[in-house]
Amino acid sequence: MFPMNVRELKRMLKKYGIDVRELPEIRKVIMSASGYDIVVKDPQVAVLNVGQQTIIQIVCSGLERVEKEPETKAFPQVSEDDIQFIMEQTGATRDEVLKTLLEEGGDIARAIMRLQEKK
Repeated sequence: MFPMNVRELKRMLKKYGIDVRELPEIRKVIMSASGYDIVVKDPQVAVLNVGQQTIIQIVCSGLERVEKEPETKAFPQVSEDDIQFIMEQTGATRDEVLKTLLEEGGDIARAIMRLQEKK
C-alpha cells in the first residue's frame, strides 16, 4: 500500500525511476458517474509517469456524494401547423406526434418516418 504522505511516496518512487509530480494548485476533484458525482475534499494530487502510462494518486480528507439533477430535454419549437401536418401524414394522435418529436429533437421528417414505420 502507498504511504499516505505524497512527499514520502515521491522519494520512494524516485529510487525506482518513476517520475512523480505534485499538483498543489488542485483544490477539488470531482468524479462523475451516471446519477451522481463524488467530490474529493482537500485533495493532495500526485501524477506518476511510469513508462507509457500515467497514474494519478489522490489523497484526501473525505469524500462527498452529490446526486445529479435528472436531465430534462427541452421541447423543440414546433408550430401547431407542423403538428397537424404530421398527424395528417401519419394518422397518429397528437400525443404520439409530440412524443416522437421530442425523441427526434424536433426533426419533422424523422418524426414522420418513425411514425409511419409504427403503422
